[in-house]
Amino acid sequence: MDLTRRQTLALAGVVAAVTALPLSGTPAQAADDRFEPLLARAEEQLTGGVFDPVDPDFAAALSALDSQAATWLGGLDTSSGRVALWPDLSPASSPDKFGQSYTRLRTIATAWATPGTSLTARAEVLDTLIGSLRFLHTVGYHPNRTESGNWWFWEIGSPRALMDTCVLLRAHLPAEDLAAYVATVARFVPNPDRRTNIPTLAETGANRADKALIVALRGLLARDASVVPLARDGLSDVRDSGRNSLLTHVTSGDGFYSDGSFVQHGSVAYTGTYGSVLLGAAGQLIALLAGSEWAVTDPRVDMLYEAVDRSFTPVLFDGLMMDAVRGRAISRERARDHQDGAAAVSHILQLATGAPEPYASRWRAVARGWIERNRETPYTSLVGIPALARAKALLTDPDVTPAERLTGHHVFADMDRVVHRRPGWAFALSLSSKRIAAYEGGNGENRRGWYTGDGMTYLYDGDDLDGFGDAFWPTVDPYRLPGTTVDTRPRADIGTGSGTSTFRPSNTVAGGAALGGRFGAAAMELIADGSTLRAKKAWFFLDNAVVALGAGITASDGRTIETIVENRNLHADGAPDLRVDGRRQPPEQGWSAGLADAGWAHLEGAGGYVFPDYPERDATSVVRALREERTGTWRALNTGADTGGSTTPVTRRYATLWFDHGVSPSAASYAYVLLPGASAVATGVWHHARPVRVLANNAAVQAVEARRDGLLAAHFWQADTIDGLSSSGPGTVLVRRHRGGVSVSVADPGRTVETLTVELPFRVERVVRADDTVTVVPGRRPVLTVRVGGSRGHSHTADLI
Repeated sequence: MDLTRRQTLALAGVVAAVTALPLSGTPAQAADDRFEPLLARAEEQLTGGVFDPVDPDFAAALSALDSQAATWLGGLDTSSGRVALWPDLSPASSPDKFGQSYTRLRTIATAWATPGTSLTARAEVLDTLIGSLRFLHTVGYHPNRTESGNWWFWEIGSPRALMDTCVLLRAHLPAEDLAAYVATVARFVPNPDRRTNIPTLAETGANRADKALIVALRGLLARDASVVPLARDGLSDVRDSGRNSLLTHVTSGDGFYSDGSFVQHGSVAYTGTYGSVLLGAAGQLIALLAGSEWAVTDPRVDMLYEAVDRSFTPVLFDGLMMDAVRGRAISRERARDHQDGAAAVSHILQLATGAPEPYASRWRAVARGWIERNRETPYTSLVGIPALARAKALLTDPDVTPAERLTGHHVFADMDRVVHRRPGWAFALSLSSKRIAAYEGGNGENRRGWYTGDGMTYLYDGDDLDGFGDAFWPTVDPYRLPGTTVDTRPRADIGTGSGTSTFRPSNTVAGGAALGGRFGAAAMELIADGSTLRAKKAWFFLDNAVVALGAGITASDGRTIETIVENRNLHADGAPDLRVDGRRQPPEQGWSAGLADAGWAHLEGAGGYVFPDYPERDATSVVRALREERTGTWRALNTGADTGGSTTPVTRRYATLWFDHGVSPSAASYAYVLLPGASAVATGVWHHARPVRVLANNAAVQAVEARRDGLLAAHFWQADTIDGLSSSGPGTVLVRRHRGGVSVSVADPGRTVETLTVELPFRVERVVRADDTVTVVPGRRPVLTVRVGGSRGHSHTADLI
C-alpha cells in the first residue's frame, strides 16, 4: 500500500489502530517500569496485535504490507559508498529524501514486527534496518543540522516515522543508537507548542496534534517522565493557558468551530485532511496514555466527541470524504476521497474505543452503515491490519445495526461550505470570501485548483461513489467545474513554488441560512481573480431539488463567460443516455449542441436538469451541451516531493452542460434546477408541473417559492421586497408556513450589518420559540428584528403561530 505524507501518518499509526490495551508488559520487564506497557501499546497500534492470518481480509492486508515492505527492502542500497538508501530518494541529506526514507523504513519495520510476513523476525532484516537508521542519522537527520526546505519533514514527517520505527525495534536497538535518535527528535520537536524553526509561531490544529504524539513517543522511548506530560498538556495548551487548545472551539484561525467547521492554515476548509489528522493523532494519544499517570483528563475532551457528529459525519458519504473539505489534497493520486474517507472512519472507530455513551454506540452504527454501503471501494481494502481488526469486529457485532444515511442541511458558516443531504444523494457547495480561501496551492500541489472555491458543486450519488474519486481531477476541464461562473481566460499553474499559499477573494458574502435542518439557501458574490467578472450567485435547497440562480453577470475583458451546470464523470467507457425535452441526443464522443429553447435535460445515472422561466430571463445566455473524452496526468496537478503524481495518461468521458453568456456580458443571468437521481419521466413532469417558482433573479434579490412545502426563500443583496417578504438590508431569509405555524430563519452571510428587520407577508399571532437574538412583533404584517452582528454568518431562527 503506497501511502504518502499526512495519509502515511494517519494510516501507519492512527488508521492502523488504537484500541487501548491493558497496561501489562512482558514478563521480563521490571515491576516498576512505567514506560514499557505504554510502548507495548504503541507497538500494537502499529502492528495490530493478534489476528487471524487465514481470514481473507486479513490475508489481503498482510499480503499488501508484505509486498510493499519486500519491494522496498529489495531496492535498498546497503553498499559502503552509498549516498542514499534508494536511488529515487537521493541524496539522503535532503530533507524530503530522508523524510520519505524514514517512512519506507517504518513500513519494513512494521512487516518485520508483524507475524506472518516474509520479513517477520528475520535477523538480516533487523540488521539492515539498524544500519539504515544509522546511515540516515549520519548523513541526513541529526541534531547538528539546521532546517532547510520544507519544515514539515524536520518537525513532523521524519520524527514521527523515526519514533514509530524505534518503538518497533526498541528491544533490539543498541542503547547509543536509540539515544541518538531520541536526541535528534528532541532537537527538532522539543515540545508540541512551538514551530522549532520559527520559535515565535505557536502550533495549532493538526500540526499541534502530530507533535504531541511525537513528543509522547519520544518521552516513552527515552523513559523520561518529564517529557511525556508535555504531550498530554500540548493537547490542552497548558503553556499558553489554553489559547491554542485542541479541546476547545475556536472563533477564528485554525481548529474546530462550534458550527462544525474546521480550518487550517488560517483560511482553508480542511476537515477532510488536517481535521482528520487532528482527530486521529489526538485520539491515538488519548488511547496511548489511557490508564497511566499521564492520562488525558481534561474534561473538554468532549469537544472531540462532538466534532465527530458536527464536523465529520456531515461530510462523509458512504465512507468517502467530500472533496470540498480536502483542500490541496484533491491533487494527490494516492489519497483520493475514498482513502481520506477511510482514514477518517478509522479515526472515529479509534475514538469510539474509549468514548462514553451515547457517542460510542452511535458512531459504531454510523460507521457500519458507511462500510457496508461502500462496495465500489471497500473500506477493508484501504486500511491496515489494526484498523481492519476493529472493522471486522464491528461488522460481526449483532448488537450494532447499521445506521441509515444522514439527512439534513448543514451550513458551515465559519468555513464557507454548505452540505445538503437526502436519503439517496448529497450535495456539497464550496464557496470563498475574504475570510476563507478560494484555493490553496504550494509545494507543487493543486496546480489547477483555480475555481474550486468559486461556487463549485459536488453531487454525490449513492449508486456511483466514484464520480470524483475515479481520476476526476486529472481529466476534468479545470475551467468547467460544476456550479462555477468563469472567465475563460488561460490560467498559469499555481502552487509551483516551495511552501503553501492561498488566494482569498475580496467579496464578503459567502454562506447562507438553514431552516429546520431540512431546507436551506446560500449565496456568494463572485469577484473573479484577475478578471473584471462579477456575479451574484444563489442556491436554494429543497427535499428533492437544488435551485441555482445567477444574476448581474458582468465582465469587460473581451472574453467569453460561462456558468457550468454539470460536468459529469462518465468513467472510462460510459455512454449514458442524454435527453433534452424528452429527445435522445447523440451518444458519440465529440458531439456538441446549443440548446437555446431547452426546458429540461436528463442524464442517465445522474438525474434531471430543468431550465425554468423567471421574470428576468436572459435570452442571451444559451445552454450548451458536450460529450467528450479527456486525457490528463496526475503529474500535471501535483509535482510534490512526496505526493507527486504519475506521468501515466488517464482518460475519462464527460457530459457537460453550461450556459454560454457570450463575450463581455452585461447583467447576464441564469437559472437551473438540479433533480438528483430523478428519472427522465420525473424530470419532464417536474418541468411541466413547476412546483418551484423563481420569484426574482436580479442584482437586488434572488428568490424562489416552493408552494408544496409552503416555503419562501430569498437572498437579499440590498433592502428590498419580494412577494410581500421584506428585508431592511442584505441577508438570507427562509420562511415556511406549515400545519404547526410559521418557521423563519435569517442569516447575514456577508457579516456587514448589525441588525436585520424582516417583515412577513401574512398574519402571526404569537411567538412559540425564538433565539435570543430575534425579537418579534406579531400582527397582520409581523416584523422580526434580528441581531445578526457578531454571529459570524450563522442562522437565527424563530417559530411562530
